[in-house]
Amino acid sequence: MAYEVLMPQLGLTMEEGTVSQWIKHEGDEVKTGDVIVEITTDKLTNEVASEHDGVLLKIVAQEGEDIPVKGLLAYIGQPGEAVGDAPAAPAAAAPAAEAAPAAAAAPAAAPAPVAANGKRIRISPLARKTAAKMGVDYSGIAGTGPSGRIVVKDILAAAEAQKNAPAAAPAAAAAPAKKEAPKAGLELMEGDTVVKLTGMRKVVAERMLASHTEIPPVTQNIKVDVTELMKFRKMLLAETGKKYSVNDLVLKAIAKCLTQHPEILVSFDEANHQIIQRKHVNIGMAVALDAGLITPVIRDADKMGLDTLSATAKDLAARAKENKLTADEYKGSTITVSNLGMFGIETFTPIINQPDSVIVGVCAIEDELQMDDEGKLSKHQVMRLSVTLDHRTLDGAVVAKFEMDLRDILQNPMSIVL
Repeated sequence: MAYEVLMPQLGLTMEEGTVSQWIKHEGDEVKTGDVIVEITTDKLTNEVASEHDGVLLKIVAQEGEDIPVKGLLAYIGQPGEAVGDAPAAPAAAAPAAEAAPAAAAAPAAAPAPVAANGKRIRISPLARKTAAKMGVDYSGIAGTGPSGRIVVKDILAAAEAQKNAPAAAPAAAAAPAKKEAPKAGLELMEGDTVVKLTGMRKVVAERMLASHTEIPPVTQNIKVDVTELMKFRKMLLAETGKKYSVNDLVLKAIAKCLTQHPEILVSFDEANHQIIQRKHVNIGMAVALDAGLITPVIRDADKMGLDTLSATAKDLAARAKENKLTADEYKGSTITVSNLGMFGIETFTPIINQPDSVIVGVCAIEDELQMDDEGKLSKHQVMRLSVTLDHRTLDGAVVAKFEMDLRDILQNPMSIVL
């Protein structure tokens, strides 16, 4: 008897995964515990191991294809065994569907929503959630994503069209809805290379678009004199032998400042039209990867000393780059920090990491000449912080007070460790 290899649920909120790479190929012998395929979710690439001994008889899901949880990936069995081609039904399928004849069960057992023609609707998890929030019926939408997949911008366009459409006459209501023609792709020029938008990069694109579309953002910049902070950092190295990064000190200062400004830690619950006040200082730390962006979370950062916070930040960043984070380690942030200072960026406009209401952008340290009251010039080191807020939950003045207190902490660095 051949065994089905199904898309595992690698997190509580996972709805689908992308087949990144088949480690084993059709005809290869596999043993229990052998890694047979790599699956990419919204943040991580995970290895899927075989639960049976045998031969990889047939690969159903091809590399780059998005498969829903419990969807069929492949078959493992004994050489020569016959296997089917239809996608496997999810575990939660109704008993009646199991008892139906095989020919009739194929379309009914599809794990994802189906259109009127019986074909599976390809829609991203975020687009599906957005459609539910906005009350958009996506069964007739022509997706503009890869392979006709419905993405967030398709839902937003449909919602806008639905809002602007005049009230239909009763006779016209019975007419079938006209599908929009798919948008033409960009014209390719000689030497161009097409890279499929998959896995983490695809999810980052969808979430950034949703954040930029759904949130009324305001970005406020403040200049911080970090001359004393840099001296303090050198002093810590000389006295303790420990080399703390500027990022370590900024993270610790933010964690401390948030204990004075808990009003910053809020989320907008659109579904229930309410604001949620968060209890924990959980700092999401943006880490750039080749495939996209990930934000591992430093939990209860306000309760950590500088040593612990520094070690935690370095450990999370290192394991993020090695793809060794667990699903829980990049969830639950209540504020996000994005540091582009090491790239020499003087100021930028960070995009909010939903459901947080604030993201702090850390910019480069620069030399600046300043004149004192007596007209004497002296060189100072300055750094700008670019703070973006969600104007649905917070006002500029509230966040400005947080920024001013954060500046005071950084300009008086001994207070960071006291």
